[in-house]
Amino acid sequence: MTDINQNRPGNQPSHRLYTVNGDGENARWTDIGVAFEIRDRKGFTLCLNALPLNGRVVMRIADTKDDKKGRA
Repeated sequence: MTDINQNRPGNQPSHRLYTVNGDGENARWTDIGVAFEIRDRKGFTLCLNALPLNGRVVMRIADTKDDKKGRA
């Protein structure tokens, strides 16, 4: 079994996961989870709070600035 970063105390997720419906200014972004980079840096562990049935999943670098202002 691969040793993943999320098992280390104090580790923060490297990315946030969103489901996106629509395009451009009309796109609706919904926060659905986080991603932790695996220690060997060859992949990610995804921790989902929801599983989208449609739209697309977007993974973005975790940025506290984005978290504070939210996605529109």
